[in-house]
Amino acid sequence: MRQLLLDLGAEKPQTLDSFVVGRNAELLELAHRLAGPESVTLSQRFVYLWGEPGSGKTHLLHALASMPGAKYLDATSPEADFVADGPTRLYLLDDCDRLSPALQIAAFNLFNQIREGAAALVTTGAAPPAILQVREDLRTRLGWGLIYQVHGLTDEEKIAALTRAAHARGFALAPGVLPYLITHFRRDMRSLSAMLDALDAYSLETKRPITVPLLRNLLQLGEDPTLP
Repeated sequence: MRQLLLDLGAEKPQTLDSFVVGRNAELLELAHRLAGPESVTLSQRFVYLWGEPGSGKTHLLHALASMPGAKYLDATSPEADFVADGPTRLYLLDDCDRLSPALQIAAFNLFNQIREGAAALVTTGAAPPAILQVREDLRTRLGWGLIYQVHGLTDEEKIAALTRAAHARGFALAPGVLPYLITHFRRDMRSLSAMLDALDAYSLETKRPITVPLLRNLLQLGEDPTLP
């Protein structure tokens, strides 16, 4: 069952439509503009996103990476990929604070190349540029354009989003299921959504309604190390 949860989470594509907005409406509007065919303004060509783990930064970058002419980069990308090329109109650089010293230099050079052209660059990090643990010249580049904090969802917003998702899929949740889930499982929406799918599948398999006892059984089957 634990493998089922991992598979469910991996299979679902991260899209702009599946991003739960919360307090990030302005940012999502900009993301749609970056994904669209129209050109962005000069001030929108460099965008930096920061926030706590699970807030949705990588979700947004993966969603944008599925668009034509986009390239996703992170700390595992080869240094040779940090080069501006003609077909790419949108570069997406995730987790800048995790870049190796060599990739930080490559990212700095990429900024300069993009500045000379017409492409756009969206970057992310764990903190605002001013206090991000990267080399000084890259930190300066990260602060060139628009800076957004990606606000994580409150527990109430997560419960509301999961409730809507369950209704959309046509299954009912007993009272207490979602509050129990978000306090006894991983708290990012990708994992929570995967668990919601697993609950639906487990309910059909066992022919039992989705209640807190059923959820407890499923969590035990998953043998999740985050459980108390």
